[in-house]
Parts: sequence; C-alpha cells; structure tokens
Amino acid sequence: MLQLDTGIEYLKGVGPQRAEVLKKELGVFTCRDLLFHFPFRYIDRTQFHRIRDISAEGDQYQFKGILRRLETLGDGRAKRLVGTLRDESGSIELVWFKSIHWMEKNLVVGKEYIVFGRATEFNARFNMAHPEMEEATPDNLQSARTFDPVYPSTDNLTQKGLDARGIRRLMRTLLEGLRPGEILEAIPPYIQTAFKLIGRYDAIQKIHFPENQLELDAATRRLKFEELFFLQLRLLQIRRRRKDAIRGFVFEKIGDYFNNFFHQKLPFELTGAQKRVLKEIRADFASGQQMNRLVQGDVGSGKTVVALMSMLMALDNGFQSCLMAPTEILAQQHFNNLNEMLEGLGVNIGYLSGTVKGKKREALLEKLASGELHIVIGTHALIEDWVVFQNLGLSIIDEQHRFGVEQRARLWAKNPAGPPHVLVMTATPIPRTLAMTLYGDLDVSVIDELPPGRKPVETQHRTEHHRLRVQGLMKEEIAKGRQVYVVYPMIEETEKVDLLNLMSGYEAISRDFPPPQYQISILHGRMKAADKDFEMQRFVKGQTQIMVATTVIEVGVNVPNASFMVIENAERFGLSQLHQLRGRVGRGAEQSYCILLTSFKLSADGKERIQTMVQTNDGFKIAEADLRLRGPGNIEGTQQSGMLRFLLADLARDGQILAAARDTAAKILEADPALQAPEHHGLKVHLETTGKEARVCSRIS
Repeated sequence: MLQLDTGIEYLKGVGPQRAEVLKKELGVFTCRDLLFHFPFRYIDRTQFHRIRDISAEGDQYQFKGILRRLETLGDGRAKRLVGTLRDESGSIELVWFKSIHWMEKNLVVGKEYIVFGRATEFNARFNMAHPEMEEATPDNLQSARTFDPVYPSTDNLTQKGLDARGIRRLMRTLLEGLRPGEILEAIPPYIQTAFKLIGRYDAIQKIHFPENQLELDAATRRLKFEELFFLQLRLLQIRRRRKDAIRGFVFEKIGDYFNNFFHQKLPFELTGAQKRVLKEIRADFASGQQMNRLVQGDVGSGKTVVALMSMLMALDNGFQSCLMAPTEILAQQHFNNLNEMLEGLGVNIGYLSGTVKGKKREALLEKLASGELHIVIGTHALIEDWVVFQNLGLSIIDEQHRFGVEQRARLWAKNPAGPPHVLVMTATPIPRTLAMTLYGDLDVSVIDELPPGRKPVETQHRTEHHRLRVQGLMKEEIAKGRQVYVVYPMIEETEKVDLLNLMSGYEAISRDFPPPQYQISILHGRMKAADKDFEMQRFVKGQTQIMVATTVIEVGVNVPNASFMVIENAERFGLSQLHQLRGRVGRGAEQSYCILLTSFKLSADGKERIQTMVQTNDGFKIAEADLRLRGPGNIEGTQQSGMLRFLLADLARDGQILAAARDTAAKILEADPALQAPEHHGLKVHLETTGKEARVCSRIS
C-alpha cells in the first residue's frame, strides 16, 4: 500500500525521468503533492447531445450517430479527410488533417459511432476537427458516460507522456493504492453535520473522479470549506496569541489637546463612520493590549482626521506619534495639512524625509529624542536607526500596502519600553472576503461614509475621436477658474515608451493650451524630488492650470480647486488605480468630472472596467469588481502575502463559504482556545502537520 509521503518516483507509471519533470514543472515531489494537484476543469461526457443542440462555437459535445460519408479531399498540405455524422436530429461534418491513413483504415461508413470533440463554425455551419471516435458497442456506450478531469500540464510534461490524460492515469493509480486511513479526517463530525459536508476521503476521491456534477459540487464545497476554515483558524490563533502576549500602553484620558482641537479647530462635523472608528480606536487604547488596527476608507472619507485625533489622544497621555507615508509628495502634504489644522494648539509637529539634511535634520532629531517634538510626519526615513523617539506610543502607516513587512516592523523597535500602538490606513477599498483573508489577524475598521456636501464625480467614457470635444470641456473648466489633471500611464517608471508618451502628450497639450493664457505643470517618477515639489507647489498655488502627470499623483494629492481629470489610455489601468486617480478630483464643493479616454477597440475586461467606473463611485463596489476580474493575487498590495494561492477557493465567488468558515473558527477558539477538547483533536493535528503558520503580510511583527 502506498503512503502519501512516498516519493513520486515510486508511484507505478512514474519512474526517475518522469519524476524529475513532475518536480520541475509542477512542484510534485511526493504522492501527497500529486493528490492535491486538482483538475482545473472537467469534460462532461455523461450525456449524448443531439447534433441540432449545438449552440456555441468552442463548446465540447458528445454525439451518437451513423457515419454516412468518408472521403479524402485535396492533396499535399491541403489534404484532409472529411466525414459526415448523422443522428435523428441532423448532421455534422467531421474533419481530420492528421493521421488520415489510419482513420481511413479504421472508420467504416454505415457504422454507428460515439463522437466527442469541440464544435467550430465554418461557412455558417458547425463542424468538428479531429474528434475522438469509438464504435458504439454496448460496452463503449457504457464506458463513454464519464465525467473526465482535465489537469494542468506543460509542454515538457506532454513530451514525457504526462499530458492531461497521462496525469489522469497516474491519479487513478494513486487513488486505487490509497487506504481511507491515509487521508485523515480533519474536520469534526459536528461541523460536517452542521454544514452538510461529505467526508475528506470521499471529497478527494470525487474531486478527481466524480460520476456527475452533483458529486463534483459536493466534493468542491467540502474542500473549499476546509481550505478557508483552516486558514481562518490560523489567522485567528495568531490574532489571539498576539493580544494575549503583547501588552499595550494604556491611554486612559481624553485631555486638552484632543478637546481643544475637537471644539475649536475641527473644520467640519464628523460623520457617523468617523465617530464609530474613533470609538473603536479609543477602546483599543484603553484595553491594555497593543492596538493593531486597519482603517480602510474610500477616497475622501476622512481617514486623515481620524489619524490626527488618534495622535492627539496619544499626546494627551504623554506619548509621541509618527505618521509614515509612502511618497514625499504625500508626506509633505500630510505635514502641511496637519500643521494648519493644529495651529495655535501648542502641538509641536515636524517633517522628516531623505531630503531633510544637515542642521535642519539634527535639530529635528534632537527635539524628537528629548520629547519636545510631539508628532513627526515622514517617509520611510522614519524607520532609520538614527531616528530615536523619547516615548513613541502610536505609529500610523498610510497606504500601508506600499511598505514591506520588515519596514513596518522596524517601527516597533522605536520605543524600548514596549511596542507602540499601530494604525494602518488604506484608501484602497478592500472587498470583505479579501479583508478577512489578507488582514484576518488585524482588527478592521471601515469608514464607509463621505463628508456631507461632496458631489459625486461625473465619469464619462470617450474615445480618441472625441479628443477635440474633451479639450473644449477642459477650456470651459479653466475659464471658470478651475484646474485640470491629464494623467498618462506609466506602469513601470523605467518604461521609456511611457515616458516618451508622457512627453509627447505634454508637448501636444502645450500647443493646444499655449502661454501666457495657460500655464502647465509636469510631474513623473523620474524627476528629482526638488523638481517634483516645485511643480506640485505651482499647481497647488494655482500658478498652473493643467497638471500633466503619471500615476505619482495617484495617492493623497489634494487640490480642491482641481475639478477635471482626463485619463489617457484608461484601458491600461486597473480598476483600483482608476478609482484612486479619480479621487484626486471632487475634493471641493464644485461638480467635478473624470474623462476616461481609450482607444476604440477594447477587450471584454477593458469594457467592463470602464463601464464599472462610469456606473459607480462606490469604492467597495469597484473593489468587488476588481477582485472578480483580476483575482486576489493581482489586487494591489496582496502579492507579498504568500497565502492567497488557493487550491480551490475563489474569494470573488466563495464569500458565503469564507464567512461561515471564519465564524465557525472564531466560535471554536472562543470555547476551546488551545483545541484541547477530544472533538478538536483532528483540528490540532492538522494544524501541526500542515506546515508553519501562514505568513500574513498585514502583520507588523
């Protein structure tokens, strides 16, 4: 009998050569690895279709009919064998371009055959090229009714006889040699009963070789639940251990700094969502446990004010705070905005980046070390060893997906007395299913309201044919005293083609909007920091009416007077990025517009992205659409997680299973944190034997 940890070379039909290619191409080293190499689709041959039922090109069909004609046509490379299959509903042409001699010799006109293949359309009629043919004997009719798995393969595997069929044969050999005891049941019976899940052994058998769609659905549901359940169990264990192990500074009081800002300086009434999130943060501060909270909110929802008021709570309790942003533009903007809001309150606030040098840096570092500086805003320069705080109590990380795990972790070491509270913020709305997975070990707050008075940005789709009309709209907005962004794609800041497109676009706009009537700024990632700041400040002060830029303006740039945006080649951007860019307008009281300029031809995904942007301003709906279109591995910032490579689960479609799995895992850990109960023995064994704890990109430690 085989064991799952047996090397793959010892499975009958593999051997050393095939084992090497399985290891190299698929990462299959053991029988266990092969067992969990699941099919990616199935061929349903459980039914015979009628020829007249063909409805779509590219679909696969199985027929039973009489071969009525078979003849060779053409010669040389154009030579082909053509046959006609007829059933009671109609006829279809069969075509072979290869193995013609063999087919002529073995096919007999007048006999009944089982035919399986893919339908293609030619001259307004369907045909089948190179169909599989079997004589319709009673035995063949019985064995033809199968639900065949199709496995991922590669050219190198195919050369070794390990195409989808070859892997199917190996899988049958493996499953026939396994005993039920080799596949241990990991989920307690009471959970299986509650969710009507089949057993693990049956699920693995039927995921590979189901007899019908119902069996496949039952197997898939069981294995998806298992995959998501154990992921959530691990994440919730990590969260519980962190809360138990890491004590946090207690911020007991709300004092003068907070109250004076709230009553004298707050420029608008807080939304209900902002108040709710501040209450959650305040509860964390008072709990005695270290806060590790993600605040996600759409563009313009007011995350910065929540961050500032959290820092004032820390200051009221004698602690310093820092806010780290991913770019100098955003960090400088945070500093300017917070400095203005805090004016007259006696709060000392500083700015630190790689460009702050010499005596200016020395003076700032002295004030930080002595405690004279209460709040520091900066870039990744804040994590350098030479930055020393007297009493850092709160670290805030803006657009946290732009920072690596190690960069964020270095903020922990900034207070020898213990780790500061951590607040991470993102303006990229995250679908609930992704948040439960990617940030499953954090507490998550959502600011899901916009401040009153904000008008939704009107988004329009235009093609190159409408460029003159778009320029006319730009001139109309500028005539009203407004400002305009024109954004060009630069997916990689090193792409010379994109830079050339940007520069040629800048030159074209300069011709159509000539000085002195119009002034134009330009901003891209290959400019020096001082030049970027100079161009940005010209636009902020209203000295230029048009900002020609790449996606460096995507995050955080705030110019309320900018009411119009044109996104060139909008089809080249992902939904999340389009939404972030659009968020640069609509920040004032006036109606704002975003024009998505594309080529005339768009892919199906491109059309859906553009239509989604036109139809909604809701970042969470956009994020759900982005997840559905691109998958979790491509959502911005998730690449570092290392835990989104699911075997079966699909976060875009399996939200209900994920929610049930997380709820079940939470109840188990609440009742039995150490998994000591007899009914949880299988859970504990499974967790211990399936590798180290999942790496979680959102963790700060």
